[in-house]
Amino acid sequence: MQPTPEPQPGVPPHPVTADAPEAIARPLLTQSWLDLTFLHWAADPADVAGLLPSGTVPDTLDGVTYVGLVAFRMHRVGWLHLPGVPYFGNFPETNVRLYSVDAHGRRGVVFLSLDASRLLPVVVGRIGFRMPYLWSRMAVHADGDTVTYTSSRRWPGPRGAHSRITVRVGERIEEPTGLEHFLTARWGMHGAFFGRPMYLPNAHPRWPLHRADLVECAEDLVVATGLPKPVGEPVSVLYSPGVPARFGRPARPAGIPTP
Repeated sequence: MQPTPEPQPGVPPHPVTADAPEAIARPLLTQSWLDLTFLHWAADPADVAGLLPSGTVPDTLDGVTYVGLVAFRMHRVGWLHLPGVPYFGNFPETNVRLYSVDAHGRRGVVFLSLDASRLLPVVVGRIGFRMPYLWSRMAVHADGDTVTYTSSRRWPGPRGAHSRITVRVGERIEEPTGLEHFLTARWGMHGAFFGRPMYLPNAHPRWPLHRADLVECAEDLVVATGLPKPVGEPVSVLYSPGVPARFGRPARPAGIPTP
């Protein structure tokens, strides 16, 4: 097993906070995330370190990091101060994500894949932002307290990579645990843009979280990213009705936001 690299120059990670550390007055993107289900499995940091962008290492809680499978509905994606787009800005999405921290102490998420049902946002995401968007047939269906998410990949592949997730939504969580905050209170995204490290900050209201029972999970999206197949049941299953979100402008490599 290879040792997990440490961030340099070794700035301590920022505290995990349930609320966004700062508001985003001039958003680059606006959108809402609705009807979310979060599934998480524990992972060895050494197993995921090689899939993270340059300048980041796995973010850990008590020496453990996590692989997330998150299914939801994207709603009204908009640019700058323009209103959200009603058709192309509404679509189901399912992403596979990891948790990262950089040398400036900024915690974030790293998306390994983002399956979405609208081709135009997929193309814009891949070309404009160099993000691993993939075009899939997808649906979200609610029946009382049960929500089912389905996806089957079309392009670019592996064609047919799929997921079917069903959860039964439980009680509202009044005081999330440290792990639940760690997995959901993420105020930025790490990635690479034309080969250079990028950090894209976001802000949204505090998550309204519910515990949920996993009724069904049949998927191969995690393995399709190059990760090991998840073993056993998820260690955390959460549901949220959703939040509106705002993304700020990317930070320069030195950690200074662009004007």
